[in-house]
This record gives sequence, structure tokens and C-alpha cells, in this order.
Amino acid sequence: MGYELTLADTLFAQLGATAQVAEDAWEVGRLVLAHECRSDVDALRRCLYLSLEYAHRQAKVKNLYAACTHVLARLYRRFGFSQVAAGVQLAGTDKSYTLIHGDADHVLRCLAGAQVSQ
Repeated sequence: MGYELTLADTLFAQLGATAQVAEDAWEVGRLVLAHECRSDVDALRRCLYLSLEYAHRQAKVKNLYAACTHVLARLYRRFGFSQVAAGVQLAGTDKSYTLIHGDADHVLRCLAGAQVSQ
């Protein structure tokens, strides 16, 4: 993040000085799952864990951000994320988002706890 390439970058810019992006920040983006797997929280947890573990080995990842619906923001709390801002309207559209943040190490530990039983 920080290069004005992500949705979260755009939304943070709209918020101005009220919200700052931390260093070594990455946006958690889209995850595409087959329709029959979308309600499987463990599939999401496993995919996020594998992705973050890989990213951690390849780059400096300290902070994670995402722009999502209010419902998904609540789901991501299970994985160590917290809400930064809610109801952030994307300029020029009728879409609004919730911005969330997670410390990458904390999120990885939250996800890893569930991985031990597998």
C-alpha cells in the first residue's frame, strides 16, 4: 500500500488525516472460492493463513488492511483484525466499505492457532 494502487489506499485518501496507514502495509484483497465453499470459514482461514505465511517469507509485512463489507469486517475480527472506519463511501459510486487493520504477526498467530489441529 502507499502507491495509490489499492481500494484501501483510495478510501484512506478520502478519510484524509483522520486515518493513517502504518508502515510495511499490504492490502488483503479478493479471495475467489467456489460457491459451495464460500460459507466454510475454515477454508477462508486456511487460504488466508497460507497466503500470509508465504507473503511473510517473501517480503516485509507488518500491517494488513482490507476494504470490505460490514459483515465481512465482523468475520475478519475472528482472525485478529479490527475496524478502522465504517461506512466509507467510495467517491462517485453508491458503494460504502468498512476499513479494517490487523498487525500481520498477530493475525498470523490467530490463524496458526487453528492450523495446529489440521
